[in-house]
Amino acid sequence: MVVPGFDPRTQPLVPTQSVLPPLHPACLGLDFIREAFHSRIAWDVEPVFTAAFHVDEVRLDNIVQAAVFFSLVDRPSGLHVIFTRRAAHLYDHAGQISFPGGRIEETDADAVAAALRETQEEIGVDPQFVQVLGTQPSFLTSTRFVMKPVIGYVREGFVILPDASEVAEVFEVPLAFLMDPANHHLHKAELPTGGHRFYFSMPWGPYFIWGATAALVRNFYHYLAAAQTSLMR
Repeated sequence: MVVPGFDPRTQPLVPTQSVLPPLHPACLGLDFIREAFHSRIAWDVEPVFTAAFHVDEVRLDNIVQAAVFFSLVDRPSGLHVIFTRRAAHLYDHAGQISFPGGRIEETDADAVAAALRETQEEIGVDPQFVQVLGTQPSFLTSTRFVMKPVIGYVREGFVILPDASEVAEVFEVPLAFLMDPANHHLHKAELPTGGHRFYFSMPWGPYFIWGATAALVRNFYHYLAAAQTSLMR
């Protein structure tokens, strides 16, 4: 849990145990990603958060089931990913960089339906422009949210209409930047109650992508890296 006055930008960096290779440019294309989701890819989640990424396999109490939309948008320079900066007055994760998404409601058929509904409500993207490619392992956050990432392609013609009551800003980051492990920074924060927590960050211009959002990005890198080994022999 983030305590008042906590600044994720200033927490010390931790050297990672191994240097991960960059992805081949072809692995950052929509065709390759679509093929990966249609294949059986053997892969391991981010080892720093193994337990948090295995939450789908256990029963937990006092959690909030949520879904987020990891959207891929085709631009002249390559695929980009849509993020939001949450409104400053929100109770949960105010002002932080997030994927569009939110709680899974009883009226949602599943996590995919929840992610698409929340995306339309938050930033105005109509589901008719979305091609869902697949899902990734859920992630248990320090605030007891279980986030299920839904990966999808948003085809040309969509319109961004942010809900100002929830979203302060919508922006895009190149997938090539996000999938370069050289841009992934691991932090160790000492907690006032004792102990510590780790988290990744991926600063992009004025935007500080960190925490659960960065963990999902990092995990997607591991997935594409495994797909690269499996499909590009």
